[in-house]
Amino acid sequence: MINAAARSAACLAASAVLLACSLPARSVPAQATSTLVAFDPTTLPSISGKIAQYSLTPVGDVDGLILEDGTEIHLPPRLGTLLADAVKPGDRVTVHGLRARAVPMMQAVAITNDATGRTVTDGGPPGTPPPAATRGDRQAMTAQGRVRLQLHGPRGDLNGVLLTDGTIIRLPPPEAQRLSELLRPGMPLAAQGRGVAGPFGRVLEATRLGADPASMTALPPAPPPPLRHGPQVQEQPAWR
Repeated sequence: MINAAARSAACLAASAVLLACSLPARSVPAQATSTLVAFDPTTLPSISGKIAQYSLTPVGDVDGLILEDGTEIHLPPRLGTLLADAVKPGDRVTVHGLRARAVPMMQAVAITNDATGRTVTDGGPPGTPPPAATRGDRQAMTAQGRVRLQLHGPRGDLNGVLLTDGTIIRLPPPEAQRLSELLRPGMPLAAQGRGVAGPFGRVLEATRLGADPASMTALPPAPPPPLRHGPQVQEQPAWR
């Protein structure tokens, strides 16, 4: 038989549980960003450098950074708005994540602005829609110049180039591989397609490509992005 003291203690415990459930969840500090992670990103390999420009998907979403030394930093496009708010071209950053073997690239888990301490952390796909996209309206575009860098998807597949004027040209990996000689650094390149030019940069998804406008040939249509199912937000293909 439960005595009065035990009965009182049980009532207090139950009241505490009800009170805790009724309180709003504690907000995450702005610099902690997207979602909480169960491990310390700073235990992963790191690199540091100055941001030359944002990396953009063919539809204009920010999906990472390109450092001044040419290193590509990948982050899921769903974090593009947070990233663009936390760091800007010219900022120095420290990036923790997984390094690629064959190309100067890192799949970021955490990107920290060295001056402000703000950090964007990838805690995995959220269960709610991503923030407002960083993209603009796509329009017919052309680009011409010389290739500065080859660009890659998170798995290291060639999927575009960066021209010396800062324009990003994207194309599906199979076509990029087929045309890899044309996409070598230093080569002249002309492209036509649809793209975005705005505050985050200039990107073009090529439908025609060549060494110059007179030699451009049509590229096969890009496959559509996968269908989205369930509450989780699926990432778009690395090249799109």
